[in-house]
Amino acid sequence: MKTYNQINDKIASGKAVVLTAEEMKDYIDKYGVRKAAKEIDVVTTATFGPMCSSGVFLNFGHSKPKIRITQCWLDGVMAYSGIAAVDCYLGATQVPDRDPVNSKFPGKFEFGGGHVIEKLVKGETVELFAYSYGTQEYPRRDLRTRITLADMNQAIMVNPRNCYQNYNVAVNCSDKRLYTYLGQLEPNMGNMSYCSACQLSPLLNDPLYETIGVGSVVWLAGARGHVFSEGTQHCPSCLRTENDVPAEGAGTLALTGDLKKMRPEFVRGCSFVGYGASLALGVGIPIPVLNERVAKHLAVRDRDIQAQVIDYSTDYPQRTGNVLGSVNYEQLRSGCVDFMGKKIVTSSLSSYYKALEICEILKAEIKDGTFLLSQPLAQLPVKQGMKPLNIKK
Repeated sequence: MKTYNQINDKIASGKAVVLTAEEMKDYIDKYGVRKAAKEIDVVTTATFGPMCSSGVFLNFGHSKPKIRITQCWLDGVMAYSGIAAVDCYLGATQVPDRDPVNSKFPGKFEFGGGHVIEKLVKGETVELFAYSYGTQEYPRRDLRTRITLADMNQAIMVNPRNCYQNYNVAVNCSDKRLYTYLGQLEPNMGNMSYCSACQLSPLLNDPLYETIGVGSVVWLAGARGHVFSEGTQHCPSCLRTENDVPAEGAGTLALTGDLKKMRPEFVRGCSFVGYGASLALGVGIPIPVLNERVAKHLAVRDRDIQAQVIDYSTDYPQRTGNVLGSVNYEQLRSGCVDFMGKKIVTSSLSSYYKALEICEILKAEIKDGTFLLSQPLAQLPVKQGMKPLNIKK
């Protein structure tokens, strides 16, 4: 048994033994769980991919004369202004008012909130347009200016749902192409799309949320962030396989961090033809090897993780609950899966390469003594379902 304080003392003194999630699995295969629990202090996990439930709170500072902003746009993308005078929240999936969206299907969604966030992190200038109904203490009614991230007082990324523990694998059983948030799906199960960092993914390495909880420190696109809550749609009461690994959606994390300290290569606006705009993020989470149970969970490999295959032509949009079957991530990462009598090409929206890069960066920061761990203030719920929206007349 180890404690957070003991591990942090070793990190601070440069004596901590740190492995990436990929290295830990090899170590356990060679030496076993007991030795791994004793010898390894921290394991780095990570993911990189689209995370639609993301956005930033921005504070612009006060103009002269002052304005109480009621509506504003950044490079034509509306930000929510129903808060204090010069604060706003820019969501990753918001698109410009002038965007034709899907009026001429499929829309291209070439620019949105995620792209504005990427521009800010890169240090680029964006246009701010705002107006107000005017008040006695905030007399200004409109403004138009150019602004950078450095000009702002605060820019705080606040993401309601990141790091899905597991997720659907999408196929298309219809005879026409589909345009979805998992990319283009070819007719008659012509391809299979998924989005996961697989065996590197944080919550798949801590399936029962024993070390990742409210208050846990995270590496959020290069900044020090933390988990501030369970994520929306957190649903841990789910089908699980051996070693407690969820075989469907399960848990999520709500994350926050300082946008000004993020690295542009890990904050990327993205577009999905026929669906919308989003933001791809890199997230790294260190897992302290507190005991043998934690080490055992860190042994999980792609072949141990099952994901449900869902038909996005009918079952997903109509919420039928039907599942075509399951495949594991070793099969998915091979590039081709034998499924329902067909050989189906697979592809991922999540980058395993970038996730592994984050694991290595975080490993180096911990070994340097610059990234300490934090014990959770509260555990994430381990028994909780998810309610549907029932339309009432």
